[in-house]
Amino acid sequence: MASDMNDYFNKKKSESGGFGKKPTGGSGGGGPQMPKIDMNFGGGKAGIVYFLVAVVVMLVLAKPFTIIQEGERGILSTNGKYQDQALLPGLHFIIPVIQKVYVVDTKVRIINYASRIEASGGNAAGINVKPAITVLDKRGLPVSIELTVQYRLNSQFAAQTISNWGFSWEDKIINPVVRDVVRNVVGKYDAESLPQQRNVIADEIDKGVRASVTSLKNSPADLQSVQLREIGLPNKVKEQIERVQVAKQEVQKAEQDVQRAKQEALKRAAEAEGMAQKARIEAQGIADAITIDADAKSKANYLISKSLTTQLLQLEQMKVQGQFNDALRENKDAKIFLTPGGSTPNIWVDMKNGHQTKTSTGQ
Repeated sequence: MASDMNDYFNKKKSESGGFGKKPTGGSGGGGPQMPKIDMNFGGGKAGIVYFLVAVVVMLVLAKPFTIIQEGERGILSTNGKYQDQALLPGLHFIIPVIQKVYVVDTKVRIINYASRIEASGGNAAGINVKPAITVLDKRGLPVSIELTVQYRLNSQFAAQTISNWGFSWEDKIINPVVRDVVRNVVGKYDAESLPQQRNVIADEIDKGVRASVTSLKNSPADLQSVQLREIGLPNKVKEQIERVQVAKQEVQKAEQDVQRAKQEALKRAAEAEGMAQKARIEAQGIADAITIDADAKSKANYLISKSLTTQLLQLEQMKVQGQFNDALRENKDAKIFLTPGGSTPNIWVDMKNGHQTKTSTGQ
């Protein structure tokens, strides 16, 4: 094809006297000379280069490979059918057009059920914010429950989960299960008792959600935690609870006052008993001392009386009489009166001083 075209241009050149020559005269004239074009493109090497470029462009456009990041799994679809085993993190080659890989997140995800939706929390990766769960208590009063649920896609059965539930599996599994369990648990209690039973209710909700999720085929989700954050009560119920709390506090204060008064009374009674006991002990001590002293004197008198004899009394009287005689030598005006029978005491009267002295002696 290229040689035929060259022959054609050479023939035209010869007929016109060559391209690029000016006409010599007459009516004959020629146009501008055409450049010579090499249609062989440098031989067979250029074809190979073009083929390789075409292959590279096709590979780039078709993208026959995919890269799975850590914390993700790949769901391989071949002609619309999912492969049972999910693709692990790494590089994987696929057949363009026939095969396609859907990447799913297996990291921990969070659903916050909150009364006030925070914009930052709703837009954060892996965090889904939903309205608080409104349920009716045992008497039909509306109660608002705020929860935080942490879960993750079960990577072992990721392909089966996507095949059965689709890519919005969490809205079909986690959210309905949590709302249903919360309604069943809270509906058994009165609104007034919810704050006191908070820990029990939180435990029941956690166990109920876990049981419902794990009972599903292939355990699609791995539940991390279910945290009860807030129990929103109606204003009337809050006011009633506050009144009850105030009344309980007053009763407790009155009981404490009574106990304090009893303790004070017991303290005063104990102090009085102690003082009375002390007085009894002191009185008993005095009485015992008097008794002991009397017994001692009685024994002493008894011993003295046993030791007295007629001769001893006469001797004592002679000693006293000698003392009177000595006194008469110094005071001749003194008078001595002897008791009848010579018994003591004898009376000494000092006539000068006008007073009397009694002196005791034995007989």
